[in-house]
Amino acid sequence: MLTSREKIPVLVFDDHEAVADRVAGEIVAFVQKSEAAGVPAVLGLATGSTSLGVYRRLIEAHQNGGVSFRNCVTFNLDEYYPMSPDSLQSHHQFMFANLFDYLDLPRESIHLLRGDLLREKALQHCEEYEQAIREVGGIGLQILGLGRMGHIGFNEPGSLPGTRTRLIRLDEVTRKDAAADFFGEGNVPEEAVSMGVGTLLESRRLLLVATGEHKAAILRRAVEGDVGPEVAASYLQNHADVTFFVDLAAARELTRIKTPWLVEDLYDWDRRATQRAALWLCDLKDKSILTLQRQDYSENRLFGLLKKYESVDHLNQTVFDWVRHKIHERKRLFRNRRCICFSPHPDDDVISMGGTLLKLSRVGNEITVAYMTSGNIAVFDHDVLRHLDFILLTMEDLGYDSTQFRVIADRVRDFLQTKEPTTVDLPEVQVMKTNIRRTEAIAGAGVLGIPPHRCRFLDLPFYHTGEVRKSPISEEDVGILLHLMEEVRPDVVFVAGDLSDPHGTHSVCKEAIYRALDRYSGESPEVWLYRGAWQEWDVDEADVLIPLSHDEFSTKLQAIFKHESQKDSAMFPGACDDREFWERVQQRNTTTARLLHQFGLPEYYAMEAFVVETMHSSPSRFPPNLS
Repeated sequence: MLTSREKIPVLVFDDHEAVADRVAGEIVAFVQKSEAAGVPAVLGLATGSTSLGVYRRLIEAHQNGGVSFRNCVTFNLDEYYPMSPDSLQSHHQFMFANLFDYLDLPRESIHLLRGDLLREKALQHCEEYEQAIREVGGIGLQILGLGRMGHIGFNEPGSLPGTRTRLIRLDEVTRKDAAADFFGEGNVPEEAVSMGVGTLLESRRLLLVATGEHKAAILRRAVEGDVGPEVAASYLQNHADVTFFVDLAAARELTRIKTPWLVEDLYDWDRRATQRAALWLCDLKDKSILTLQRQDYSENRLFGLLKKYESVDHLNQTVFDWVRHKIHERKRLFRNRRCICFSPHPDDDVISMGGTLLKLSRVGNEITVAYMTSGNIAVFDHDVLRHLDFILLTMEDLGYDSTQFRVIADRVRDFLQTKEPTTVDLPEVQVMKTNIRRTEAIAGAGVLGIPPHRCRFLDLPFYHTGEVRKSPISEEDVGILLHLMEEVRPDVVFVAGDLSDPHGTHSVCKEAIYRALDRYSGESPEVWLYRGAWQEWDVDEADVLIPLSHDEFSTKLQAIFKHESQKDSAMFPGACDDREFWERVQQRNTTTARLLHQFGLPEYYAMEAFVVETMHSSPSRFPPNLS
């Protein structure tokens, strides 16, 4: 009953690691079965961050002797157009760097779409690609990702079910989603070469992988909605052997996850489910918690919930008390405790929990802010030139010899004048961009009462690629975090639990922190998960709500404004929202406060929300690094 609205089989896993384990396992089984049968294993492969975990596991399985790929034939799903195979953003580069270079797959068995052909030859190339698929008997197992507009491959909204491999113009949202990889939307190609929907539907088995909260809304449309060109992934409802593999974040909008009582009578009405149902009903009926009536519950399939309580008044009062208890005003804030706020980028601390940091510092807590990455790729070149001018003018006015620095400045200027949009910065430029972000972070933290010596810049190695795509977490990354924890001995750690980060850095940082916590020798600290620049915890999800006055929120905004390189026009704002980060924060924090007031709680100006976990000694939550 729970899956009655789902028209495609969907397997939901706790996290993206578990998804990757399962999908990689199915690919290995298919390859082994094909080899035993003496037939080629024809694989259709996808690119993108969702595929990386799967490919790392395939590499590990091969290197451990568990599977050989010598009997495989592969066809890649798509490529940008125009695109040189040597470009850092090409899918050619992605596949060799993240999979092909580590397997015993014969090079003649690898088929990749080309984005470097003249248009007339590109059209012929598409026909030849289709012919090559037919000659090997079709694709046996096809891996797919899910675009935020529902595209599979580059089959954008409007694609028809009979389409074949072709040139296609990219949707504006798709280009915005890719902007980070290309250091700006203006550098993203306007077209791509992609297998068609009809080509994909002829695959014998289809596995679609979707992770992250930013995929949740479109996943529901693809799985529960009507079939049509508006959501190309919905065509998969017509395939005889397809499965979606998703994490909880991507599945959160499915009816069985978000509102399961609409499809099945629930018997396990725990605290979280009860809150979710009651607050959902408040929103649906535009009522406060204490004014909900028995009829409201019974008309919306919540009979089972009513049966758990002696009266509707008892139910309403219980939920009201639960929500009220989440609000931690000044008198309920903890004091004299050691805290580490882990900030994936140099501004996530102030954006996500600046008000809470302000309040905690004012009541005597010792707060260390650990900036995990440099964030240097998000600094514009013109900011570097401005700071060069500042340094040179200052040295000149103070009478210092600037000869040595002028050599560096000239090298940087020459590089930036001829730099291609997708070129990795010189080391000198990366250092300057790093220090621009560091000085902004120190200034922002200072507004919240956190002194410079409490700002720690960890500069984790996984980020040192100079590109948007990062390396996997390593022992060196975990060791740096563990060293800080052993030094500070925190009672509370704040971690970015944001599953909507379109670049994936937040989830990677969270993984590294949890690995370090698993090895931490001290007493397990409380872990407070905050959200980032894209979403906020729902009231039913949150364990703690920190109210902010108008003045406190204004101070938080002043801390955000100190990050001048991200002000007015951030390089990577995320495709789903063109507003500045401070505008999103204002809307998000004040909306949470208004919701609480709508539910019948006191009225506050703004609120920050947290989910609280207690870490226990346990086996590692993550498999070993597969790099």
